Amino acid sequence: MNETKPDLTKPSMGRILWEYAQAIILAVVLALFVRSFILQAFQIPSGSMIPTFLEGDRVLVTKFSYGIRNPFTNHTWFEVGLPERWDVVVFIYPEDPAKDFVKRVVGLPGDTVTMIDGQLYINGVKTEDPHARYDPAVPSVSRTFGPIKVADGHYFMMGDNRDHSSDSRFWGTVDISRLRGKAWRLYWSWDSNDPDKIFTSRLRSGRIGQKIE
Repeated sequence: MNETKPDLTKPSMGRILWEYAQAIILAVVLALFVRSFILQAFQIPSGSMIPTFLEGDRVLVTKFSYGIRNPFTNHTWFEVGLPERWDVVVFIYPEDPAKDFVKRVVGLPGDTVTMIDGQLYINGVKTEDPHARYDPAVPSVSRTFGPIKVADGHYFMMGDNRDHSSDSRFWGTVDISRLRGKAWRLYWSWDSNDPDKIFTSRLRSGRIGQKIE
């Protein structure tokens, strides 16, 4: 009687499943590592940073720009660099830790920030505000404020769309421990305001890949 011998060169189903599981686990670990320490994607939900960001933009943020942080507590393990004036940063909203905000750094630690009729002064010196946009139809009292002294380890943030931005003028400065990272490039841009448009009309392809400055 002939016995059928098992084909030892053919992997068993259990081995195949284990190899797939290993590949999936490795992919998940790498994705979490990248998201925690290298790059993280954020969606822009409002128009507070127009024209730098439009509603529906999605941006990649470099997590390591201002230090290597504990992904659970956001505590800095290793300091890499510090924000510079005009950097666009993502940070934990001071009044609601569940929310992330994106704004531009205007005031650095130790600075005194003042604005008079839309004219910015840093430490008493008239300063060009190259990214600011104002709405002529909105007579906003927020165009005049200060002087505000920025404490050590804090940053004064403002949205580029000055008359339509909730920022440090209203809820104070941002502690460095709340920073997520520096905005780097747009990886997607989609017009979310007009659902009646066809796909090709809603996709803002010319913005994809744009470096944030």
